[in-house]
Amino acid sequence: MRPKLRSVKPVCARVLHAATTLLGNLRGATAVEYGLILALVVLGMMTGLVMLADSTSSLWNMLHTRVAAAR
Repeated sequence: MRPKLRSVKPVCARVLHAATTLLGNLRGATAVEYGLILALVVLGMMTGLVMLADSTSSLWNMLHTRVAAAR
């Protein structure tokens, strides 16, 4: 026995409805925008920390030598 084939129209209607629902949803777009903003903030913070690393390292080395010399 051959299975009955469903009509193509209900399947197309469901696909069309799913596509319009997906394209009309703005919450996902907002989440992506907030994610990109957060990524830029983290990137800026990491860049700042890398730029400060050398000066902080030299400061601690200077303090170490002064404390060692004072003993």
